[in-house]
Amino acid sequence: MSKLMVAGVPFFRNTAVPLSTFLLCFTLSVAFMSVHPKPSKPSKVVIGYVGGFRGLVNTSAIDAGKLSIINYAFVDVKGNRAWLTNEKTDTTNFRLLNDLKKVNPGLQIVISIGGWAWSENFSDAVLTDTARHAFAKSAVDIVNKYQLDGVDIDWEYPTIPGEEGNVYRPDDKQNFTLMFRDLRLQLDTLSKINNRKYLLTTAVGGFPKFVENTEMNNAQQYLDYISLMTYDYRGRETVGHHTNLFPSADFEKENSVDKAVKVFMKAGVPPGKLVVGIAFYGRSWILSASEKPIMKNKVVSTTRGGGYSYLKDSLVDQRGLKSYWDKNARAPY
Repeated sequence: MSKLMVAGVPFFRNTAVPLSTFLLCFTLSVAFMSVHPKPSKPSKVVIGYVGGFRGLVNTSAIDAGKLSIINYAFVDVKGNRAWLTNEKTDTTNFRLLNDLKKVNPGLQIVISIGGWAWSENFSDAVLTDTARHAFAKSAVDIVNKYQLDGVDIDWEYPTIPGEEGNVYRPDDKQNFTLMFRDLRLQLDTLSKINNRKYLLTTAVGGFPKFVENTEMNNAQQYLDYISLMTYDYRGRETVGHHTNLFPSADFEKENSVDKAVKVFMKAGVPPGKLVVGIAFYGRSWILSASEKPIMKNKVVSTTRGGGYSYLKDSLVDQRGLKSYWDKNARAPY
């Protein structure tokens, strides 16, 4: 008898942030929430990604009053420059997103460069002083041209493999830091011209190997926020929680939100700059048998995980399925 197992259904117990905030807003179904912010910064930062690569953004579905920052995903890296893949659509989306400031004047719109599918050329783009300067200038030129509020870097990953075909090399470790230095210099120059502050943020792998292959203690000085990608901890071949707060009893050494926060703090990142990533989707597997323990069961195949609304309305405690709560991992399945 096969069994369906879905991990990562985000019920979010003991949180004061309404789920509707994220379900309405984020095309990519990922949100980031800050932990232990500095007194000089807002007590809560909510960052969401809007997927411009999907076409025109439906801003009527965005509850702008509940957001701090919108990351526009994604700007590509091409010819060692930040590159708008569909300038006509992107230009319209920038205007639509900026219009949300009429609802929330404090909202900031940031271009996010890279992502899983667009990180292939980062390593080349920041390999030399000349290349880094040109890359940083091209990114900041987009910010200035479209009256945006900053740059987010989502390089997956420096020095280690990401998507197949990505360029990576040992030099990435230091160049990752130098890239932020040059971006910060370019943004600060623009700040003096326009008499305003610009954001520089990054999304990083929420696992120890990312820290080992970067200089986060040095890079953090140039950054306003560092968003931990504390999700997708499980993929196709192994069963388990993919966005768990703590390790489960079956896998005590597995990655978790708690582990990621601690390893970045130990590396020298101030806690006020750390932002926890929250996934609003699940991952699912067809298992070989229904016997416990589920987490060590054999995977037959994967199936649709689905977003929060689909899971809540169509799967949880329906179709013969039952929801469970892993008290160790603090995660539902």
